[in-house]
Amino acid sequence: MARVDVTVRGAGIFGMSVAWACARRGARVQVIDPHGLGAGSSGGLVGALSPHVPEAWNGKKAFQLESLLMAADWWAGVEAFGGVSPGYARVGRLQPLADAAAVDLARGRAASAAGLWQGAAEWRVVPATGAAWEPVSPSGWLVEDTLSARISPRLALGALEEALRGRGAEVVPDAAEEGAVVHATGVAGLADLSAALGRKVGAGVKGQALALRFEAGDRPQLFVDGLHIVGHVDGTVAVGSTSETAWTEDGPDGQLDGPLARAVAAVPALVGAPVMARWAGVRPRAVSRAPVLGAWPGRAGHFLANGGFKIGFGMAPKVAEVMADLVLDGRDGVPEGFRVEDLR
Repeated sequence: MARVDVTVRGAGIFGMSVAWACARRGARVQVIDPHGLGAGSSGGLVGALSPHVPEAWNGKKAFQLESLLMAADWWAGVEAFGGVSPGYARVGRLQPLADAAAVDLARGRAASAAGLWQGAAEWRVVPATGAAWEPVSPSGWLVEDTLSARISPRLALGALEEALRGRGAEVVPDAAEEGAVVHATGVAGLADLSAALGRKVGAGVKGQALALRFEAGDRPQLFVDGLHIVGHVDGTVAVGSTSETAWTEDGPDGQLDGPLARAVAAVPALVGAPVMARWAGVRPRAVSRAPVLGAWPGRAGHFLANGGFKIGFGMAPKVAEVMADLVLDGRDGVPEGFRVEDLR
């Protein structure tokens, strides 16, 4: 068997993306996950790739912007090599504005976005039209941004798996570690890191979502009072998600009733749409609220890619390339705030 250059532990979005970025550059890669592809929080339904608001700019927001801007070409490359669509489309996003004060704030953010987003996308305030695929807006105005995109989490992971297979890499339940080792093991990985450092550096947050049978095509995703409503290529609309720091069971439960009712109230066109799937998973959130990237302190040849929480798919292209730079070439482009040392 050919020697492996990079072992990735974890077949979620960070692990699979890092594996692909390394394999695409010629590294021999193996991915180890005893639970299989997307068995953790990456196997969800929502797939909303959305920017932070364009204000109070910081390194995390800048990193996310770069990742969102590179996403179309990055995912197109995955699809071209593996032959499987990730369900990606830059469809934009609509958000209702509650009152005049919210409208004024949104218009101020439009000016900020013009500079911070480098002219690559727009944040603008537009009048509501009453269209069927449009959230109810108390003020009669909406925020429209042209940066947001959608991706099908499960299709995306499948696309990465096929691309990796084309490079001779497989997802296996167990194998001996060879080469550099990247730990992308989500909540379990944060627990392992906490134990190694002797302090708590993160924890899991349960999220729940559902999918409705409704054809939304390539219409914009909707964001209403913290709720994502996203149309996908399979003829479903995903609704989610909850954020639960305490729970009694890991699977879907009555907490999903609230998001469903809010989605139907926000978009009356969804009234009567049948529920096709319910999902629950525990997402890894670091104490920094940012991804945790870089070398594992005190473990030569071991690296970390964790803490995607709610923005893992949006961050994945940039995370993958930064980690490939570090693991393969020793080039450290991990931004301040993302390092293990920043977990205080």
